[in-house]
Amino acid sequence: MSRQYFGTDGIRGRTNQWPMTPDLAMKVGMAAGTHFQRGSHRHRVVIGKDTRLSGYMVENALVAGFTAVGMDVVQFGPIPTPAVALLAHSMRADLGVMISASHNPFYDNGIKLFGPDGYKLSDEDELKIEALLDQTIELAASKDIGRARRVEDARGRYIHAVKSSFPADLRLDGLKIVVDCANGAAYQVAPSALWELGATVVAIGVSPNGTNINDSCGSTSPMLLQETVVSSGADIGIALDGDADRLIVVDEKGRLVDGDQIMALIAANFAAAGTLRGGGLVATVMSNLGLERFLADKGITLERTKVGDRYVLERMREGGFNVGGEQSGHMILSDYATTGDGTVAALQVLAALVRSGKPASETLHKFDPVPQLLKNVRFAGGKPLEHEEVQRVIAQAETELAGVGRLVIRPSGTEPVIRVMAEGDSEDQVRDVVDRVCAAVERAAA
Repeated sequence: MSRQYFGTDGIRGRTNQWPMTPDLAMKVGMAAGTHFQRGSHRHRVVIGKDTRLSGYMVENALVAGFTAVGMDVVQFGPIPTPAVALLAHSMRADLGVMISASHNPFYDNGIKLFGPDGYKLSDEDELKIEALLDQTIELAASKDIGRARRVEDARGRYIHAVKSSFPADLRLDGLKIVVDCANGAAYQVAPSALWELGATVVAIGVSPNGTNINDSCGSTSPMLLQETVVSSGADIGIALDGDADRLIVVDEKGRLVDGDQIMALIAANFAAAGTLRGGGLVATVMSNLGLERFLADKGITLERTKVGDRYVLERMREGGFNVGGEQSGHMILSDYATTGDGTVAALQVLAALVRSGKPASETLHKFDPVPQLLKNVRFAGGKPLEHEEVQRVIAQAETELAGVGRLVIRPSGTEPVIRVMAEGDSEDQVRDVVDRVCAAVERAAA
């Protein structure tokens, strides 16, 4: 059965355009509420959101849907995605919902669903909910309509949980930390957690107005963070995205530290402490070859998955890994969270910085990435990757890069685009390979 509504990370789109309309949001509440009513107990769903203007509209529509089928609703207000996952499990809820489009601009929004275990829903559950969206759903009797209430201490509960992931023998006293919350869901919790652990905090991106989420700030636009770290003389900078499940770091010199470097740091430290499980870490096909070589030198394996944190988490759960993530900054540390958590990952980075006693520029740059180039080729229709000439060029490129690099070619899951990525020791060779493959795809698509 093909997907009509759910993508790789819930339902997402431009608000007030299909599928992110209030009527569909209400139907999602009715369908998900019906699907997760199991047993005779009083059923409960918890709902969090980021700071988008449309969050109120989507939230109220979801509440209407859930209560209409007899589910009680607990509303948290603005709170990170990992907080919803955590609290869904700790509050014994039957379902958790996060209203967010992550790092997208304010005019987009999305609906992410978590099961009672705090993990994102399986493909099977999502497909069953999709099937219900096209059916007439039975409503609860008048006396059984659900109740809705707000919980005001949800942020405090999450801060406590986040702090518990930080080593008990360490403090952040003496560290000046710039934290950029992207005017998003973590604008209160991340600075508070750092301050409570003793840091001197310079907070930016903490003035949400409904339309400035991810706007020239946060993990996808780190220039403001880089400038602030240098101008304020901070020891390190931390950037989260709109729903705070992604992390990018900046050292004291203003240099970026991406997800690959963060994974290298955490995995190596866990391995040295004997706490790395699964024998390695899980990343996607986009992680740099330099990361793979760094880990191999330390006897740590790197398993690769398709792009998307859900695929990383699936492999982590299958193989018993406790460290995984993406180059883009999604960090999953399963000892502490059931989904990506930028703040938890940041605390592991800060713990490493405190223990080292060295500047961030020395502690966080674990390897030199090999030259990597990604280009997108847009096409009008058809299947250009099945074209004989394209396959010949790809095979030739793979032969040239064997042993010295990698070639990754994948169609986008959301638009008619072929993504061509190559990496290797020679920048000229990488550029040549990508250009040749892109040219072949363009000719086939013409």
